[in-house]
Amino acid sequence: MPIYAVQRQLPGITMTELAGAQKAAIDTSAHLTREGFPVKYIRSNYYPSDARCTCLFESPDAESVRRVNEEALLPFEKIEEVFDLNP
Repeated sequence: MPIYAVQRQLPGITMTELAGAQKAAIDTSAHLTREGFPVKYIRSNYYPSDARCTCLFESPDAESVRRVNEEALLPFEKIEEVFDLNP
């Protein structure tokens, strides 16, 4: 299944807020999967030097990933398909 990266800027976010955002992504992905829109949250990377965050999701399409982020009220700038290269 394709992997999508969601890119966002999160200036001023605290670690507690970052954990809450991650939980929202996980919970909303699970909810939409139960509703028939399969989306799996994989992981996030946060870059504190410039407040960037990249979150990876597995989904058959970008629209389902967009829906997760919109319903979870998570801001984002871009969603694009990526190749997640694990050893």
